[in-house]
Amino acid sequence: MKAVLQRVKRARVEVEGKVVGEIGKGLLVLLGIAKGDNEDIASWMAQKICHLRLFEDKNGKMNLSLKDIGGKALIVSQFTLYGDCRKGRRPSFDMAARPQEAQPLYERLVEMIKAEGIPVATGKFGAYMQVYLVNDGPVTLILEK
Repeated sequence: MKAVLQRVKRARVEVEGKVVGEIGKGLLVLLGIAKGDNEDIASWMAQKICHLRLFEDKNGKMNLSLKDIGGKALIVSQFTLYGDCRKGRRPSFDMAARPQEAQPLYERLVEMIKAEGIPVATGKFGAYMQVYLVNDGPVTLILEK
């Protein structure tokens, strides 16, 4: 499992011109699921998303987590994070989980984050989406397990 975390002031995702998910201050999470990923990996990822200290305290240090600040998460599935560009001119997505394997794990991760008390918005799994964000910092990190 791989996630790109972006600290945002606001973010939204649209499908066919309609907003399907939107947040204010928090994290935009672009989530890729690989073949063989499981619930243990999803649990690890959910805990990192909720508790990684990416937000500034009163002294300007990144000492506060998403949970600490009462922030929100916008979680968008993105199988292209597993695109392998090492050979040829077209990415290979062989490492990405098939939709029937990935979608239940994606939905489970969303539920795990909600269970931590974090408000969660999502994109639409498998849809062609447009993602808009105001990156705060900018702060962008990659998590992989």
